[in-house]
Amino acid sequence: MVAPVTGTQTTRSLTTILPPPSLAAWLPVALALVTFVALFLSPARGLAHDWLTDDESSYGLLLFPVALWLAWREGLRSDARPDVNLGTILLLGSVLLRALGSLAAEFFSQRFSIWLAVVGLIVFGFGWRQVRAWWLPLALLALSIPFPALITNVMAIPLQYRASHLGTALIEWRHIPVRATGNVISIPGQQLFVAEACSGLRSLTALIALGVMVGGMWLTTVPARIFLLLITIPVAVVVNGVRVFLTAFLMYFVDPALGRGFMHESQGWGLFLVSLLILSGVTFLVRMVEARVVSRRGQHG
Repeated sequence: MVAPVTGTQTTRSLTTILPPPSLAAWLPVALALVTFVALFLSPARGLAHDWLTDDESSYGLLLFPVALWLAWREGLRSDARPDVNLGTILLLGSVLLRALGSLAAEFFSQRFSIWLAVVGLIVFGFGWRQVRAWWLPLALLALSIPFPALITNVMAIPLQYRASHLGTALIEWRHIPVRATGNVISIPGQQLFVAEACSGLRSLTALIALGVMVGGMWLTTVPARIFLLLITIPVAVVVNGVRVFLTAFLMYFVDPALGRGFMHESQGWGLFLVSLLILSGVTFLVRMVEARVVSRRGQHG
């Protein structure tokens, strides 16, 4: 479920907003598109480049088309009404944010201004109710923008240490001599450095985005969706602690080369799939509990 439908609320297809086939009707649309492209083409191109070339941002390639599909599927609310004043304020704010981000050479602000402009256009044309109806697609679009370095650095350090501590505990459990100093793990003849890519940050950001998507589509209550999001944090830490352990295990008992290159990356992708399976299983269980709670409330109501 994308958004709960209340009362007799109905929706209509997005094709209903297309103007009639005349120059006078299409000219304002064309001018708006040209202005939007002129203002936001550069940050949009940089964002697409990151999706295609940066492993930590590649989940945007999934979120963007899914967001468009969800918005199309949800359609337009029948009671949607334009809010020109608020829409204009949001559009002016997006242009100002774009300009300030460009002056400061700060990529996140420039990219976030695209999202703010999209929200402004929706409010301008259809009102705030349509934004509420499209909360999930808009949330996915916002999450497809990579976090700024200031936030990722703050998140990465504690995740690195937690992954290191868990990995060290698992290594000791297998009776492998180990010594941990911060995020550097030493085993006989080898040292493992738990970098940001192995800390759980990459999988955490992707899992949060997927948690929002899965929760919005399959869960109906806010507490259930919040619980699913909170679960993503320990899942990311545990799975990446296991990754550290597997790397040390293979390097110690099989071949030191298995801790580098393709095999190391393959472990990361494999364990990320495990994370997705765990998240899917938790979603299934939460959905069952949620259905029972809603059913009981209906019986007592």
